[in-house]
Amino acid sequence: MVSFDTKSYSKKLLHLISWSHWFTFFNILAAIALSSYYLFSETAPTTFFGQVYLITTWVSHIAFLTFMSFVLVLFPLTLILPHTRFIRASGAIIFAIGLLLLILDGFIYSRLGYHLSASSSGQIISLLQEIASQNSLFYTISGSLIIIIVGFEFIVSNYAWKHLKQLQKTVFARYVILALVVSFFFSHLSHIWADANLDYDILRQDTALPLSYPATAKTLLTKYGLFNIDDYIERKNSPLSFSHAIPNYPTLAPGLCPSENADKAPTNSTFLVLTEQQLSTTQLNQFIRRASASSLHLTNNIDTGLNDDAWFNLLYSLPSIYQQDILKQGIKPLLFQGIEQQQLATSLTVISDEFATNEAVTKAAVSDSLNGGSVASSIGDSEPRWFEALFSEKTTLENISSLLFAEKLTNKARGLHIIYFKNSHAIDANKQVKNNNQYQFELFVDALLLAQKQRKQKDIIWISSIGNENNDTRLNTKPALFIYPQTAKTTHTNVSFNTSNMDLQPTLIKQWLGCNVTGYSNGSHLPSLNKDRVIANTTDKGIIIFDKDKSVFVDQNGNFQSYSRQFSSPITVNPDFPLMIDGVHFIKRFTLQEKQ
Repeated sequence: MVSFDTKSYSKKLLHLISWSHWFTFFNILAAIALSSYYLFSETAPTTFFGQVYLITTWVSHIAFLTFMSFVLVLFPLTLILPHTRFIRASGAIIFAIGLLLLILDGFIYSRLGYHLSASSSGQIISLLQEIASQNSLFYTISGSLIIIIVGFEFIVSNYAWKHLKQLQKTVFARYVILALVVSFFFSHLSHIWADANLDYDILRQDTALPLSYPATAKTLLTKYGLFNIDDYIERKNSPLSFSHAIPNYPTLAPGLCPSENADKAPTNSTFLVLTEQQLSTTQLNQFIRRASASSLHLTNNIDTGLNDDAWFNLLYSLPSIYQQDILKQGIKPLLFQGIEQQQLATSLTVISDEFATNEAVTKAAVSDSLNGGSVASSIGDSEPRWFEALFSEKTTLENISSLLFAEKLTNKARGLHIIYFKNSHAIDANKQVKNNNQYQFELFVDALLLAQKQRKQKDIIWISSIGNENNDTRLNTKPALFIYPQTAKTTHTNVSFNTSNMDLQPTLIKQWLGCNVTGYSNGSHLPSLNKDRVIANTTDKGIIIFDKDKSVFVDQNGNFQSYSRQFSSPITVNPDFPLMIDGVHFIKRFTLQEKQ
């Protein structure tokens, strides 16, 4: 025997379920209409098959996400609490939140290139805060949009409830649903075929819609121009390279340096003290105590280069992927162009025990150098490295004994002076030799800092390691120290934000030369740095990307490997595509200069 209450409950429940189906159907149409924004954020497919796939995957994927919202949230809620007013209000709020998230995701995707996710929450919040601070109408527009979407949901909810019997008699919805189902299966079968045949016109669309990412990072790197689209299949095991020509390296226009007094060149010098041995925080703290000017202790400084790549990152402030093309152009770094305009000196002093084989030549080089002459010395039997040609004076020394005099350090010609402690690559090089080189490095820095106390006009000093002996240390941070004079009282700051050797050139251009130059660099002005950022560089095997908590290596086959920044050890996490996209944007910053 069935009671009257049971019949009433079943009838009300069926009525609510029928309403929720139509309510979801109208939200599917609304979601498809709003998500058309994604189509305009991407370049159109080049083939007819790709265009058909784009339409079918768009409508079916958005419809599927909307329907799953009903299945996972609204339908269970209807079974548990089948109260008419509660379910109708809850459904309106649930789908309003969904449509608002869809709009927000589309906006974020157009600006950052990736969708909403927990791993990208920091970058998304930072972007929204920046937009809100720059546009006073941000909150007004956002509030109006919320009111419109919520109002739409309640209107549709009320319409579907009042006209449910008429809607149940219609047949147009069946054809729409049939088209969505056919589109769903067609798009998935097409993607399976494209994945098997590496059809890039199909695969590159994998990131266009929310909750969808490619099976491998290789497709995503190709989409952003780091692999050749025309040879996608043939180049599946090739190293990274740009698929399009990079812009010409800029030349410094007259009148930009210095920005305030055109007739006044810097009255101090800049010393870059570099060593191939990684520095410790203890060493840098020792140097900080001896500093007589303001200092920035860069605790999370990044240098991923090997050999000459590290020098390119330092002097050109660009990732290594640009090195071959930029050096072929034969244009000096902007810093050296500014130095030439202001007629300042440049010198490179290389210190290594491998120069002990020709003591007489070394002594002659030292004598000429201290007397202000220009010396061109070959480094052993090896060919000169590309960056040596940038300097008007080049000196090689076996040790620092001739440099430890204050009058020599304080009376050098105004300009850029690099002292480079190079490891011995002799066959009999051993640990003792390396320790001796490190001891000389510390002794020279102490002498340089002590000599600064005698100068009224303090020099700018950068102290850091340069390069990596092998791949094992490329993911480690290499702390560095930047000492610079300023009009205010002497201060010391520990900079925990991500920094890199690529920050040095833009810092010197502004801080030392006073040039009004922006762009054409991947670095930032260190004293003005006030927020964390993603930093990336390329290697011959892939991309290394750093954020605040972890570093990620993406090899040329698109495989991810994440490492903890705190413990310097591998960690197992899902592929972080948003972080990789941020890294690609960082690497491509120079190629976008001509478009800005």
